[in-house]
Amino acid sequence: MATELEELIGFLSSPSPPVKKLAVDIVRDYTGSEDGLESLGKYSTIVLPSLSRLLGEKKVVSEPAAQALVNLSQKPELAGKMVEMHMVKTSMETLYKQDCEITTLLIMLLVNLTQLDAGIDSLLQSADEKMHGLYVMKLVRSFCLSSDEGEGDPFEHVASVLVNISKKELGRKLLLDPKRGPLIKQIVQQFHSKSLLRKKGVAGTIRNCCFEAESQVQNLLLISEFLWPALLLPVAGNKVYSKEDTRKMPQELASALSIEREPVTDPEIRVQALEAIYLLILQEAGRRAFWSVNGPRILQVGYQDEEDPKAMEAYERAGSLLLQEGGLDEATETSS
Repeated sequence: MATELEELIGFLSSPSPPVKKLAVDIVRDYTGSEDGLESLGKYSTIVLPSLSRLLGEKKVVSEPAAQALVNLSQKPELAGKMVEMHMVKTSMETLYKQDCEITTLLIMLLVNLTQLDAGIDSLLQSADEKMHGLYVMKLVRSFCLSSDEGEGDPFEHVASVLVNISKKELGRKLLLDPKRGPLIKQIVQQFHSKSLLRKKGVAGTIRNCCFEAESQVQNLLLISEFLWPALLLPVAGNKVYSKEDTRKMPQELASALSIEREPVTDPEIRVQALEAIYLLILQEAGRRAFWSVNGPRILQVGYQDEEDPKAMEAYERAGSLLLQEGGLDEATETSS
């Protein structure tokens, strides 16, 4: 005899729209508590496919179904089962259907699924050489074309997806591949967004990609006109820089640092930027490029304003590397 919960899950496939609507709403509410998640998890082989099938329906049904899946996917074991049942593919196909009304929820689902290596591989389409990278290219394009102005920014959570996939070497190589634009060039330009989520995602993605600096430093430096402002402006402190300081800098950096500006208040972004800088200046080409934009001077000034212990440690780590090479001495001479 079926349990009450089994009967409820069965109603998700009801031919009656009102019954189906009521059932999916109740299931969604179940996922709002730990006990509910645990109870539904016992029926994952039934409830996950049933909810997945509802994603393509009208918003009144697809929205609570997607909300339930997002909540369920917070459990790694359930997220793993979703990946096995090709939920990444289902999410991407639904996302790019005409008039998709649950964009934000689908991307939040992808954020949770790409917490797992298997989810990253699925999004990268690692097993299909011809399709490899297509999903990511679509997401990057949408991320860069969508606006954070106005009431909503449906693709802003792509920032977190990019951080997740760039944690794997295959993901970093895809983003840095010069044959694809490169994708990292498009992503870096989103650092100027007003959205904190976008900023943090871009900073984290750059930092992760810089773990490939030993073999890909030239590809990273190809986008230096966008890369250095994204990395250096957050760590430049609050000071208005002198003409002597800015004369060695590229125009975008010099212009931004010559006037009063909004500081980057989130220390996590500064730490990620400093870690990326450290990884870049470990390479000789990266150090030369850093000195050419008067980077050491920017680190000096930024460190003077810093109060966060983790960020101070990150400044000191990068600074000690430059000090060994004489970079800070040179910066001191040019600013004196």
